[in-house]
Amino acid sequence: MSFKCNGCSRFFTQHGAYVRHLQTSALPACQLARARHEESMCRPTRRANHRRAARSHSTSHSPESSQARSDNTRPAGEDNDNDSEDNRVEFEGDFFGSAEDYDMEDLPFSGDDDKDPGEDGEDGGEDDGEDSGEDGGDEADVDESSDDEPSDEEAVGLDIIEPSNEVERDGRQLPPLMPDREGSASPNQDHVESEHAAEEAFLGDPPVGRGSAPGGLQPAAHEQIRQPPSYVVPFPGGKAGKPVPPSSRQASKPGYDTYAEMVDPQSNNPYAPFTSKMDWEIARWAKLRGSGSTAFSDLLAIPEVRERLGVSYKNSDQLNKIIDEKLPTRRPMFQRFEVSIGGERFEMFKRDVLECALALWGDGEHTPYLCFSPERHYADADHTVRLYHDLKTGEWWWATQKMLEAKQPGATVMPIIISSDKTQLTTFRDKTAYPVYLTIGNLPKEIRRKPSHRGQILLAYLPASRLQHIKNKAARRRTLANVFHACLSMILEPLRKAGVDGVEMTSGDGVVRRCHPILAVYVGDYPEQVLVTGTYTGQCPICKCPHDELGNYPRVCPYRDVDEVLDALHLFGTADYNHACEAAGIKPIQHPFWEHLPYVDIFRSITPDILHQLHQGVIKHLLAWITDIVGKDEVDARVKRLPPSHGMRVFHKGISGLSRVTGTEHKQIARFILGVLVDVPLPRSDSSELISATKALLDFLYVSQYPVHSNMTLDALEHSLSEFHARKGIFVKLGARDHFHIPKLHMLTHYVRAIKYFGTTDNYNTEATERLHIDFAKDAYRATNHKDEFPQMTKWLERREKVLQHADYIGWRLLRAEGGQDGTITSRQGVRWRPPDMACTLHHLMTKYPSRKAVPVAELVSPEGYGATYLMPALARFLIEHNNPLLSRNEVEARAQYIRFPFTALPVFHKVKFRNVKHHGKETLDSIHARPRQQGRNSEVMIPSRFDTALVHVRPGPLDGRAEPREGLSVSIIGYACFIVAEALVLLSTWWHTYGLKKLARENNQEVSLTDLLLRDGTVYFGLMFLLEIFASIGQYVTALEGAPAFVFALEAILLSRFILNLRRVALQLVISNGRQLGAASFSAFSSRLSVSELQFDSRVLGTLGGSLALGSSYDGETGIIVDDVLAEGDPEYLEEMAAHDERYELTN
Repeated sequence: MSFKCNGCSRFFTQHGAYVRHLQTSALPACQLARARHEESMCRPTRRANHRRAARSHSTSHSPESSQARSDNTRPAGEDNDNDSEDNRVEFEGDFFGSAEDYDMEDLPFSGDDDKDPGEDGEDGGEDDGEDSGEDGGDEADVDESSDDEPSDEEAVGLDIIEPSNEVERDGRQLPPLMPDREGSASPNQDHVESEHAAEEAFLGDPPVGRGSAPGGLQPAAHEQIRQPPSYVVPFPGGKAGKPVPPSSRQASKPGYDTYAEMVDPQSNNPYAPFTSKMDWEIARWAKLRGSGSTAFSDLLAIPEVRERLGVSYKNSDQLNKIIDEKLPTRRPMFQRFEVSIGGERFEMFKRDVLECALALWGDGEHTPYLCFSPERHYADADHTVRLYHDLKTGEWWWATQKMLEAKQPGATVMPIIISSDKTQLTTFRDKTAYPVYLTIGNLPKEIRRKPSHRGQILLAYLPASRLQHIKNKAARRRTLANVFHACLSMILEPLRKAGVDGVEMTSGDGVVRRCHPILAVYVGDYPEQVLVTGTYTGQCPICKCPHDELGNYPRVCPYRDVDEVLDALHLFGTADYNHACEAAGIKPIQHPFWEHLPYVDIFRSITPDILHQLHQGVIKHLLAWITDIVGKDEVDARVKRLPPSHGMRVFHKGISGLSRVTGTEHKQIARFILGVLVDVPLPRSDSSELISATKALLDFLYVSQYPVHSNMTLDALEHSLSEFHARKGIFVKLGARDHFHIPKLHMLTHYVRAIKYFGTTDNYNTEATERLHIDFAKDAYRATNHKDEFPQMTKWLERREKVLQHADYIGWRLLRAEGGQDGTITSRQGVRWRPPDMACTLHHLMTKYPSRKAVPVAELVSPEGYGATYLMPALARFLIEHNNPLLSRNEVEARAQYIRFPFTALPVFHKVKFRNVKHHGKETLDSIHARPRQQGRNSEVMIPSRFDTALVHVRPGPLDGRAEPREGLSVSIIGYACFIVAEALVLLSTWWHTYGLKKLARENNQEVSLTDLLLRDGTVYFGLMFLLEIFASIGQYVTALEGAPAFVFALEAILLSRFILNLRRVALQLVISNGRQLGAASFSAFSSRLSVSELQFDSRVLGTLGGSLALGSSYDGETGIIVDDVLAEGDPEYLEEMAAHDERYELTN
């Protein structure tokens, strides 16, 4: 990459040289380029947004306070005319990272070190209800949303739960409100204070910089919710949820044993009443996967098909008869009722609510996972970090259990969760269904959320008519509400007595408990919440916040009082009824279904709705605001340029033209909407505020969906909402919004309270309800003849449930036959602890065979192919590093040049998947794609190329600001230490022998210079090598000396070679000197003795393979003389002496 100076047009290959040029250049054009560069590097980042979240909104936007801070931060004695210097913005980061990623030398032209005004401002969470002037007037209109009904939006604020005494009504008490915040009256005040102290330790001021989680949550606090709870506190007393002696009418056998006695008393055929496995498998396929009863009958009518398959039925009617008469009924049958409204009759189909609850309770598949009493989970031994996940960890169950234990010890609370929602059965014929679903909170949320686990049951089909025959709109709306409540009153009537006195129920293992089914949660979208609570559209169904105050934060309105509402309902039939209902803030409904249900506060039972409130509500509004600000064309252009990524949909045509956007599509849009705002052409401050407001809302979106929460994460959730409201004025300033009186936005203020009551939001999200529509409404309708469909739908569902139940029974029989297991099935479903993020070990998964078996290397490195230009050099470096992990980078580069590969083609995999089976099962959490484009015959691109960016972690990186040592560095240091010790030992040994020679020469009266001894005994060489080893070891720590090991390696080889050559020269001189003194005859014998150690072969074929170790010498096998060819060229006397013994040596000079 090169950098060009816009002033002098010079190019620089390094960014540091470019910055130094801008700093030192005196050219006016370069100084102007420096100013522009400095301005471009002062763009705010996420770190700045988190830091500014700690400031008070009112303080930061007050002109007086801003001026005061500006005056205080101006250096003393500075001229006030220097406004440009005073208004300079502190560098906070740029495209390549935040300010913490840069060192001081990277910022050569930073100005003064003045503190950012407002850095020590008040905490942004202490806005005492300031609205920032963004209410936008007293408009009473209600924004439309994506729900079927108009006017669904909601409310906002810190939840201050007000304590209330236990109030008896009809002899039954309501569970007390549990405190949410410090300062609330509570019998567990000490416990709350200790939790608050832990929150301050982990949260405190919002952290900034690398590693901080959404909402200012510390990473240490985030780690606490990634593992299952270590400390579980059961409900005190030891009697809650305990078994009771069964009465005479209660079965004591496990569920499957009773079922087996009904279908196969002799235990001969596990598939009974079907004759064989083939008979059963075809029947299951016909009812669960088949195309229809008529098509199945036609298939069996084909000659020889029935005989070859060996089935016991001839057509669909006979198969239905077997299912209806021979398969036991484990779930209750539907009952038909007629509702007469204004002279017209409508059908309603319902089941007995207690029998439905018993069917879920007694299912053998659910037995290992049932929860019988509430618990409190903690992440620490001091019980200060409270964890919330399943319904059993919430405060509602604990408080209800406490009330029941005070009256009837040994009770087992059965939290009833009801959900309802209208759904379209057809696209054009306008046929609708109004299903009501039931589940129990004793089942873990992992089972309740998956239809395949059968943790939900269809309770009823309510009348779906819009009562168009009633012409008056007000009367029609009131009649629809009364019909809804009347139908639900009939359906839920058995809960009235059972909730107080309890009813004995047998679980799948044959154990009997006294269960108290109590309505805990009602799940629905905003129109359903308004209908259930009887409140007015455009208002909050939980608190008394007026519509024109829905945009205020924090919330200051009290919660709705169920006692006040019930007092008003008791005036039904009197003249004061309408006035009392109006004062209580509800519609004048005739006997709502929750009026006489025990321990029920319907306004508290309304829970958050991620799908409709966030994805289909807030995110939908946010997208509209951003589109208005940025522009449709620009938004679409940016969305089209987004690269493909795992789990992210690519909108090739943009998003502004989408109609009837689903919740799934809004989920996809939320993943990249923040990236669309980067570098939007707005003033710098406006762009920063827009990104910060959007980020805060997205933080709330994702933190609210955590499958487990702690005290700190809930505070972070509230902090994200507070930050959004502190910055929401940017949408008004840019003309995208006039006010924020949106009910769905207001509902975000109640999330923390609901999570503390009933566990995390995935316990009651309407996504599960929408998924159930497919199995219990849409598929059932497709199986009918579309005429008088509801009787056919209910019958189809009953048969389907029988087939699914029989499939579980057969699996149980086969498991017991194979392994001798008498218990229930547990392998079909499991409950995993799911961490709130992707911070878990990922294991790669690849196909068994490559996508392409042999791709030429030329295609791999070609830009038109795979574009892996440096594949082969990188592969060579990898092989060197893998085999020699201690080598430095320069050594690796030097050796990699000599690697030659014996292949010209390689197998290629186009996709790698990543999973974590422990926490996420077989779900693919991430993937990497690498494939070239595919062209047609006319060079038309059929499939575009896709090469994902992957950051491969090959060595430990920075951690908490400290760089970890490279892998293998400790081994390298040990190796160099051994070399240093070895060189030191060689030096000591050499000096010891040299001292002996010096002593011997002194005794013989010979003067020998110590320098000559040191030069000749190798001390100089060994000393240099000792110092070089020390130098090389230092190079392992100092980056500037990274090439030292390679330099030392080469220099040591040179020194050793020179030392050996010097020794050789001395030895040859000794040979020549002795030969001259001894004469020719003696010289031959003497030289023969010198060459005894040489490896010699006398074979004429092989020749002398050993030869002399001396370079440039030759050996005569006949004479046994070593002749130095190099010295002989310049020594005539030496050649004459050699020629006397061998005629082959002649004098040539």
